[in-house]
Amino acid sequence: MRSQAIREVEFAGDENGQASALPCHDESFQPFIQNESELEDVLTRASGQLARSIRTLRSPLVVLGAGGKMGPTLAVLAKRAAKAAAHPLEIVAVSRFTNPQAKNWLERRGVSTWSADLLDRAAVERLPDSDNVLYLAGQKFGTLQNPASTWAANALAPAHAAERYPSARMVALSTGNVYPFVPVQSGGARESCDLTPIGEYANAAVARERIFEYFAARHGNPMALLRLSYAIDLRYGVLHDIARMVWESIPVNVSNGCFNCIWQGDANEMILRSFDVASNPPAVLNLTASGACSVRAVATRFSELLDRPVRFEGEESDTALLSDTEHLSRQLGPPKTSLETMIRWTAHWVKNGGPSLNKPTHFEVRNGKY
Repeated sequence: MRSQAIREVEFAGDENGQASALPCHDESFQPFIQNESELEDVLTRASGQLARSIRTLRSPLVVLGAGGKMGPTLAVLAKRAAKAAAHPLEIVAVSRFTNPQAKNWLERRGVSTWSADLLDRAAVERLPDSDNVLYLAGQKFGTLQNPASTWAANALAPAHAAERYPSARMVALSTGNVYPFVPVQSGGARESCDLTPIGEYANAAVARERIFEYFAARHGNPMALLRLSYAIDLRYGVLHDIARMVWESIPVNVSNGCFNCIWQGDANEMILRSFDVASNPPAVLNLTASGACSVRAVATRFSELLDRPVRFEGEESDTALLSDTEHLSRQLGPPKTSLETMIRWTAHWVKNGGPSLNKPTHFEVRNGKY
């Protein structure tokens, strides 16, 4: 039997080669997102399921590495879920906060902030006590120029956090990059797959997981490790990158011909709900939407929506970095936001000059060098 991933890749184009929507339920559909205020509202809307789940958490919920691309909206999502549940949960967002705007944005929305460098053991020791800790910190880009910094961020900082919270229930974000390339027809790597990736960043990410596993065995506390593949926010992400290439008449490289992605709001909700599945030894989940997305089909769909021709370069490989999501679906259910919705939102955003974080994903990279 052919895999679900291949069926969805093929479904991404009709008999005439034109891209079309992938099948997925979409509980929070709205036609377009007009500005950053609307985007932040959509990203932080709490479902009833999350509100029920968050009642199990005691104050404070500490979010380590909360100043990155996902952390601020995740922290506010947790706050909104607690409010919806009438649960007096304090959210403490921890980061270096090199961007004071992120700190102010969080505080205006009722999230407490704490400035700390997770590589500073003494600073980590001063963090507030907590029974529930989210770990979002990590470093990917810049690895080629400074690999030692990436290894420190991805291996030393987790050790500091695990030592600081030896009895806490922890959920730690990892990456699908820990896997090797797998055949596209395989449907993606499963959580039991050997971790033999390419490149220093990916191997440092494996080290991050092993550090958490070591301390979980040492302390006996429950953990969940979530291997995320391409979170989508209209200001960054692989869909944003492809849309901008089409809009700006830049050739789209299809050498890495397939990818996984998930709406950031869905990813954040699943991260928060993962406290329910934390265990010892740590539970491991691939965090993304089901099925492989075809770079060529997605770019063709953007060409239609943006009314711009698309140019391609390279040829698709028969392997890609892909994750199987059967285990995630059994544990937490499927993500709510469909690929077609994300594409339509992104096309409208790019066409109307929506802001960009200017942080390309380099989805086309196959040698592990970031």
